[in-house]
Amino acid sequence: MASTASPAPKPPPQPADSPGPFPFPRAYHFPAFFTRQTNLTTHHAQLSKWSALVLAYARHHRIFRLHLSAAADSDLFSNRRIHRRLSPADIRDLLDFMRRDGRAEYLDAKDSGDVVFVHWRMPDEWAAIVEAYVEDSGQKGGVLTLYELTEGEATKGTQLNGIDSQVLLKALNILVKRGKAQIFGQEDSLGVKFF
Repeated sequence: MASTASPAPKPPPQPADSPGPFPFPRAYHFPAFFTRQTNLTTHHAQLSKWSALVLAYARHHRIFRLHLSAAADSDLFSNRRIHRRLSPADIRDLLDFMRRDGRAEYLDAKDSGDVVFVHWRMPDEWAAIVEAYVEDSGQKGGVLTLYELTEGEATKGTQLNGIDSQVLLKALNILVKRGKAQIFGQEDSLGVKFF
C-alpha cells in the first residue's frame, strides 16, 4: 500500500509592509567570520565586512538603535545554524570601528553605554529626505510636529515613517544650520517650521 505524504505546510504570508527575511551574505555561514582574526590586515577586513553586514541588516529591518546587552543573542550576531556567535567584546569592538567611520554613535556621550545608533543612512542623508518630503508635499512655510513627520498619515509609505525621533532631530538640526528649518516647542511636543 502506497502512503501519500502530505505536503509541507506553507509559511504564513508576510504582511505587506514586512521586509521578509534578511539575505545574509555567504561569509555569515563560515565559522571563521565569527572568530576574531589576529592578523591586523585580516582583522580590518573582517571588521569592514561585519560593518557592511550590520548596516545592511539595520537598513533591511529599519533598526536605528542596537542594545548591546541583547545584541549577542540576535540573529545578526548569532548564527544558530553553525553554532557561532560574536562575543560581546567583539561586538563592542565592531561598533567602535563603525563609530570611527561615523556609522555608529553611542547614545551615552561617554562611548560606554548600552545603546548605539546605527547610521545605515547618515544624518545629512536623512536631512535631504526630510527636505525632499517637505518640498514634494507642499509643506514649505508650514509647521509640522515630530509626530507628524514620523507617525503621521501623510508620511505612511515614505522613508520618514517610523524614523527614530533622535535620528530625525539630528537631521532637522542639519536643516536648521542650513537655514531651511526652525525647531521650537518643548521636548515632548517639538514643532518644525520649514523655509
